[in-house]
Amino acid sequence: MLYVIGFLAQVFFSARILLQWILSERARHVVSPSIFWILSLAGSYLLFFYGWMRDDFAIVLGQVISYYIYIWNLSAKGVWAKVPKSVRALLVVTPVVAVGFAVAHADTFVHDFFRNERVPLWLLLFGSAGQVIFTLRFVYQYFYSRRRGESVLPVGFWIISLTGSAVIVAYGIVRLDPVLILGQSVGFIAYTRNILIYKKERARDAAVPAALTDEEICENTSTR
Repeated sequence: MLYVIGFLAQVFFSARILLQWILSERARHVVSPSIFWILSLAGSYLLFFYGWMRDDFAIVLGQVISYYIYIWNLSAKGVWAKVPKSVRALLVVTPVVAVGFAVAHADTFVHDFFRNERVPLWLLLFGSAGQVIFTLRFVYQYFYSRRRGESVLPVGFWIISLTGSAVIVAYGIVRLDPVLILGQSVGFIAYTRNILIYKKERARDAAVPAALTDEEICENTSTR
């Protein structure tokens, strides 16, 4: 059952990347569709429980940081307001309750997460570093989008994704965690492809002013 929850979470994460990739290919530029954030929130909710039940602080840390950024993006797209109030309340409160539980039972939390014989301290720090790097992509995306006034997925988001994903895959291999290995490996191609789409889009944008300049020169010449 534990692996079912973990793999289901990764199915949501993989689906968001694949759908975003397909929609970006069709639009010929990188897009930030609402379905991307809906699947992100669903996957994060499940993976949070997976990490908690596996006593894996690295996974829990990564999900707590990005969780509310998913909600912000859904709000920016006008989707969050359409979710029933009871569901919104449950989604918002769950991580808060979990953190409150951890604080109330600090001794047990520290023992299970930081003194876990199955996860040496060096490996915990390595995995946590990967999760922090991977999660920083959403922190970067949040501030970038706030400045733009809309939800977007900038090229820096995909570069950070590649870096963090590589560290998490290495962590998953050491921990023999198929959920992390398969889940992160799927995104490699999509992350790389989004970076290439950005480069092509910039190349097209750079070519447009040059083309306009040539047309203006021709018009001026014909007029004379």
